[in-house]
Amino acid sequence: MDLATDYTAGLVARERSGHTALVEGGFLYVWGGYVSIGDDEVFLPNDEIWLYDIESGVWETHVMRGEVPPPMSGMCGSCLNGEMYIFGGCNEDGHTNQLYKVNVLDGEYTWKKVNSRGSPPTPRDKQSCWVYKGRLIYFGGYGHKHLRQLDNSRSFVMDEALWVEEVFWGWNNEVHVFNPSTASWSDPHTHGVAPAPRAAHAGATLGSRGYVCGGRVMEARMSDIHCLDLESWTWTEVPMSPIPRGRSWHTLTAVSDSALFLFGGISIDCAPLSDGWIFDIETKLWRELEHPHKDKPRLWHTASLGRDSDVIVFGGSRDDILLVDKGHCNDALVFQTQPYTLLRSCEDYIGRNPEVLQDQLLWLPRKLKQSILKRISFFKQTAKSQEIRHGSIWTSLQRLQ
Repeated sequence: MDLATDYTAGLVARERSGHTALVEGGFLYVWGGYVSIGDDEVFLPNDEIWLYDIESGVWETHVMRGEVPPPMSGMCGSCLNGEMYIFGGCNEDGHTNQLYKVNVLDGEYTWKKVNSRGSPPTPRDKQSCWVYKGRLIYFGGYGHKHLRQLDNSRSFVMDEALWVEEVFWGWNNEVHVFNPSTASWSDPHTHGVAPAPRAAHAGATLGSRGYVCGGRVMEARMSDIHCLDLESWTWTEVPMSPIPRGRSWHTLTAVSDSALFLFGGISIDCAPLSDGWIFDIETKLWRELEHPHKDKPRLWHTASLGRDSDVIVFGGSRDDILLVDKGHCNDALVFQTQPYTLLRSCEDYIGRNPEVLQDQLLWLPRKLKQSILKRISFFKQTAKSQEIRHGSIWTSLQRLQ
């Protein structure tokens, strides 16, 4: 099976879940993850990175070199000073606690394995990361510990269904800090009541606070929000109303100085979700966001902040992957979370209706013309993708008859 699809206008990244994606310099960078082929879960190639131009909707791919990480999923990706860091994850050998980085802006795409001082977190996946004052701050996850690493604290909940001799798997609520300037790990002493251990939760940084939303521990999927003051290391549970359904494998994205955007995930009753919510951290109120993607549930996807507070959701699954792991996706869904400027509204209108300026386009100033041409390309790509997907669905339905 090909690892890229020709949509006439160019390549499109392969369907995937459990990948890493982030926006830097006008591009969405996508690496890793897995896809189901037949009855097998197959990791995507580790020596390629996909770039999505968020203005034009065009994909391109590049070969990666250096100390390339093994193919994996469930790693935690973050961006700092133009470098993408990935920590943890699960590969063919199980959970890992290795840290890698790659500069995504120099065009070389050369991986480096980070050699660090101090004690790194134990191997884990499905954790979250806050970036604050040049540091990477990791929270939670699911992984394993040796018996000697367990203590009597409430920071680790054992998965009773999975243990081998003196190795135990489970969920944690630990906070670990990596400082790239010193290449060292540290474990801050936190205050207040910490959230329950969890994995597959969502996290976001807003100001000097790191937010945690939902997630899973054992068979429970939560709907709570906690924030950690990244200066005083004090935990606070955030009161809120109304409360969205409990979930895991969702995303949380900071879209302004006072708002967070929640999308998707899988519910307590294992239903894939497509609802979007805006949380105001000042009023502590949730507001459900009306959006055009209600027919596209997603879980274990990624969400990145784009232009004008847009949130770009890529990949993930539309199925309950614990039961039917077939519905991996490769479309980029754009969510408008704030009112657009007049310029953006005009660009998008012309992008959808290029005949409006067909005769005058060549006379526009060069920078504006390039922006308009990219928006025209974006809406053409979107229309072609929808046509191809609808055609695929129709073909599948015909085969069932």
